Amino acid sequence: METRKEQKERRRQEIIYTALELFVSKGYAATKITDIAKRANISRGLMFHYFESKENLYEELIRMGVEGTTYPGEQKCEHAIDFFVNFTEELFAYMKEQPATAKFFVLMAEAQRSEATPEHIREIAMKVNVIEQFVPIVEWGQQEGTIKEGDPLIISNAFWCSVQGIAERFATNQDIALPKAEWIVDIIRRK
Repeated sequence: METRKEQKERRRQEIIYTALELFVSKGYAATKITDIAKRANISRGLMFHYFESKENLYEELIRMGVEGTTYPGEQKCEHAIDFFVNFTEELFAYMKEQPATAKFFVLMAEAQRSEATPEHIREIAMKVNVIEQFVPIVEWGQQEGTIKEGDPLIISNAFWCSVQGIAERFATNQDIALPKAEWIVDIIRRK
């Protein structure tokens, strides 16, 4: 039997993922706290027991998104190109297993560009710059001859724009088949 503490945490997680769904589908500005409470099947008053405000809930989600971007440095590969292949395969597999992952791509992108995002939350979201994080890996691959020549920032951007687009599409339709990781990595692979 679930303890009170476990019930409270389960309910909190339900609220978080309900809010994620709504923020992705409607946007932060258009989502009302009553929308979240109704979809989570709780009262508006109980909603405030878990989160002080819609802004507080949004900030929690953005912090989760930032935390989720710490992954790339954890991989150990012999070659840079292998890093990109492994990373992409694992990301796509995880998106299939946990579709909310793709929704975080949408959420973070909107938080970074939307004028409706509260400034302090935008600042948190802007801490995520995976394009710059991957530049040293691109440079490593260029030095070993596995990644094409050119500006490493532009190459990293091309890779990440592809991943972002795929994640955004998958966020709205989990029935689509994800491409093979090799197809995406071929964008940056030296031929």
